[in-house]
Amino acid sequence: MTRKILTLALPAGLKNLLDSIMLLVDLFMVSPLGVDALAAVGLGLQFTMLLGVVMVIYSVGGSILIARYRGSGRLYRANAVLYMSLLLALGLSLVMTLLLYPFAGVLYEWMYATPNVAAQGVAYWGVILLFLPLLFIDTLFFSYFSSMGNTLTPLIIKILATFANVVLNYALIFGHWGAPQMGVAGAAWATVIALAITLLLYALFFWRQKGYFFVPLWRANLFRALLQLGVPAMVERAIGSLSFMFFVAIIASYSTYALAAYQLGLRIEGMAYMIGIGFSVASTTLVGHALGAKTVDVAYRLAIHTAKLAALLMGLEGMILLFFPEWLLGFFTTEAVVIEEGALYLRMVGISQIPLAMMFVLSASLRTFGAVKLALYISLGSLWIFRIIPAYIVSYVGGEIVWVYVAMTVETFIKGYLFYYFFRRRFKGA
Repeated sequence: MTRKILTLALPAGLKNLLDSIMLLVDLFMVSPLGVDALAAVGLGLQFTMLLGVVMVIYSVGGSILIARYRGSGRLYRANAVLYMSLLLALGLSLVMTLLLYPFAGVLYEWMYATPNVAAQGVAYWGVILLFLPLLFIDTLFFSYFSSMGNTLTPLIIKILATFANVVLNYALIFGHWGAPQMGVAGAAWATVIALAITLLLYALFFWRQKGYFFVPLWRANLFRALLQLGVPAMVERAIGSLSFMFFVAIIASYSTYALAAYQLGLRIEGMAYMIGIGFSVASTTLVGHALGAKTVDVAYRLAIHTAKLAALLMGLEGMILLFFPEWLLGFFTTEAVVIEEGALYLRMVGISQIPLAMMFVLSASLRTFGAVKLALYISLGSLWIFRIIPAYIVSYVGGEIVWVYVAMTVETFIKGYLFYYFFRRRFKGA
């Protein structure tokens, strides 16, 4: 059981880590162009990441259904869900392009960007928006391969795509090897071409893999099930993203140093997130397969065992965050105040890595069991009642920022316990 879980979780986690690295590559490689270019690309990446909220509909809903049908041996239905998810992904990406492309510059202005930053932002993000279907389909194929029990292939593809992105950035941003010197637009075109290469590789593996095929079939009941699973997950992600922006605003109210420290700490902690994401992917796949095979007791045991493995590994990461935060922050800044503030944040999140692991895995397991609304209520209710409201009260009365981080840590423990409690209560002995 442990080997099966790790075989799925570790490649998925590494693949998501490479996703983050691929975003940082664009930032790193445009930095010689100046601060305006860096700000333009950075905001563009933030906008692109927010589009992940929309992708949740088919990436979560489709993953759960495909995993269940794969587990029951109903490959025809699994691949019919893939076909409907593909149509949904294309439709959503085209709608987003039509809605956002004409107003790309306006969005930058809303973020108080200078005219030069906005102009370079349109040159960068405008290209991404025109080819948004590539990004949406990339997410779809990763979800599909993972749900079928194959996370190694997406990892191999992402390694090749990341290498291609670096090479293309070098050529197109600065005009090397006879390529045109395109600046920030070159970074966007490098990303687009790397995405196209990704999809070609997915197509190659798809057609060569036994059991992988498209079923051009539309079934209203399947599509309805896809939305019933995906829409609550999307709502959870959307409200959660807005809620975290409110939490960031609370931290920013203390000082610019506090905000910078939080952003750096969040980036470092994000590396630990990748293990949690990998294990949540493994949980969705394995629990879905077990449910499809009508072995609910096996599904329950797999979820609990996956959560324990995730807690073990993220707990080890938490020890590093707890005892070596200054060393980690030293890779990003030499500002003493920022390191001091960031070390406080990292120590607090280091304490809470184990309940965070439980939250990652058991929230995914609940959704796979079909309890998507319960996961939504636990996640958002805990976030507001135990984190944001107490943090706001602390900042309002002039309390030190350490108590904001205490509220954050306590909320993580409460949320991890709530997911564990409701998962056991609802499904133990089912």
